[in-house]
Amino acid sequence: MKKHAEARKPLQAWLTEVEAATWRTPQEVLDRYPRTDFIRGGLAVSDIKGNDYRLAAQIGFNRGTVSVLRVGTHAEYDTWTL
Repeated sequence: MKKHAEARKPLQAWLTEVEAATWRTPQEVLDRYPRTDFIRGGLAVSDIKGNDYRLAAQIGFNRGTVSVLRVGTHAEYDTWTL
């Protein structure tokens, strides 16, 4: 949020929703965030603030955890190795 201040509000909204969520399957994530791609296992990449930013997170469905790995612009996402 420090690096991409214009994405702060959408990121805070996403974090608030995730903290309250109890996702047990990838489909439950997709029901709320249909523009999410599951790369492998619980590794999910979601659009934030339209298509301006991408957020990569590891979702532990069995443990009920979500770990944000990276947040960046769409151009930055194109350079990531996940």
